[in-house]
Amino acid sequence: MYGKSTFFNYLVGTRISIVQDTPGVTRDRIYAETNWRGRNFTLVDTGGIEPESQDIILSQMREQANLAIEMADVIIFLTDIKQGVTAADRDIALMLKKSGKPIVLVCNKADNYQKDREEIYEFYNLGIGEPYPISASNALGIGDVLDKIYESFPEKDENEEDDTKIKVALIGKPNVR
Repeated sequence: MYGKSTFFNYLVGTRISIVQDTPGVTRDRIYAETNWRGRNFTLVDTGGIEPESQDIILSQMREQANLAIEMADVIIFLTDIKQGVTAADRDIALMLKKSGKPIVLVCNKADNYQKDREEIYEFYNLGIGEPYPISASNALGIGDVLDKIYESFPEKDENEEDDTKIKVALIGKPNVR
């Protein structure tokens, strides 16, 4: 029921993205400024990627996500631990790897932390690093994800007064709810 937009809203501290029990409600990129450990960054929520779809709206959402990936310094790939690794997850992971950018793999819906910790191992098969279990609806595990994002930020230029030029794209399937 809760996915990218719930996670996005939690990170930015306010309800900006629409949270609804319907896949694909977010269609354009949504931007918000936030910070972690003294570093400012722009978080970009996307409608998601449905790799194989020919649907016009899903194709446009995929294009918006591709634009967010191009401009991002760090990519958060949000998956659904309850669904396990899907063919679409594998396709998206491959596409993200080709970007050459740091990827933080996040497995949402880990509401039962101990039980879900065992289910997370299959996500290592995506080949994009350690999966981080979270529950966006219960705010579990989010600090660990933010720490990993922070580690992936470009070095701070001491001459820059404002480091909000850092962009973090939130990517996943439209139905990661």
